[in-house]
Amino acid sequence: MYSPGHAGANAYARVGVQTGVMGASPHRLIVMLYQGARQAIAQARMHLQQNNVGARGAAISKAISIIESGLQQALNKDTGGEIAGRLDALYTYMTRRLLEANLKQDERMLVEVDELLATLEEAWIGIGPEVAQMTQAAAAQAAVNA
Repeated sequence: MYSPGHAGANAYARVGVQTGVMGASPHRLIVMLYQGARQAIAQARMHLQQNNVGARGAAISKAISIIESGLQQALNKDTGGEIAGRLDALYTYMTRRLLEANLKQDERMLVEVDELLATLEEAWIGIGPEVAQMTQAAAAQAAVNA
């Protein structure tokens, strides 16, 4: 079905992704989750346009999994307060919209969720420098206390 070269390329890509994940900061991991969910939605849109029902469903399922098992599970509702609660509700809404998009074959719903994810991704990337400073400060304090 696939050429040996294609299998090698896939293996290489998996190693690259795994290496990226293993070396990523928690902040970077969230960015990667946003990007993965958005990529899955882009694939779902493509499959919707091509009337490829099975692949569309698989792509939407992947996006839902990333949102529920990645982004939503990463929320710390104890320390995150109101923001974590609102993000939790937003992720639940996104999941519901993705399910509806699949059932109704509605590309507008896919675009809506992608736009929401893009806004969150942009905000998350925007706080990256602040997170890096806080991480460095905590590491320096730990070194002083050691």
